Amino acid sequence: MTEATSTAAMASAPASVSHAPAAPVPPIGLREKHKRRTRAAAMELFDANGYAQTTVAQIAEAADVSHTTFFRYFQSKEQVVISDDLDDEWQAVLEAIPPGLGRFDLLRAMVRGLVELVLADDWASDPARMKLIQSEPALLLVNQIESDRAISEAADFIADYLGVERDNPRLRVFIAAVGGMMFHIANGTEDVRDGRFLETLLEAIDLLEQGLPL
Repeated sequence: MTEATSTAAMASAPASVSHAPAAPVPPIGLREKHKRRTRAAAMELFDANGYAQTTVAQIAEAADVSHTTFFRYFQSKEQVVISDDLDDEWQAVLEAIPPGLGRFDLLRAMVRGLVELVLADDWASDPARMKLIQSEPALLLVNQIESDRAISEAADFIADYLGVERDNPRLRVFIAAVGGMMFHIANGTEDVRDGRFLETLLEAIDLLEQGLPL
């Protein structure tokens, strides 16, 4: 998943409070440590020298990894910023959504899940990362491609969940309206950690469900 996409918990019901002790956080593996160090080094270089002027070789040197190792972690310089490594967690969110929800409650469940994932991840929710993506044309282009892919995958999931054909014109309009709304709100949010991001998305879903009253 990237800057990208679509979104949960039980949609309209409040989350229950658990008093069980928190599960221990698994230790960070060597690969993940190297990726985090590489991202941190890259962001420092982007801030100091500019994104376009910073090379992969400079990032690898600053992160103390080889050029080859860099490309084992990231496909490109753009992916250092764009990728968030949340695909597995996102898939788990989708698989945990209970059957039988209507399309708007399904959407609420997906949105809650996505936002919870992003807010729980320091990199995915980093305001400096978001600002860089929105200010650099090369990153905006890659982010749009990734977002289109994410929307397509979310549409496949929604179609399967609701039991409708993927090319159903009503589904296509629904996905287009939802996707446009989400990315308009996301692109207008400077910091998703400000506490209003999820609330704003859910309010927008309510308006869509009500037929966009004025």
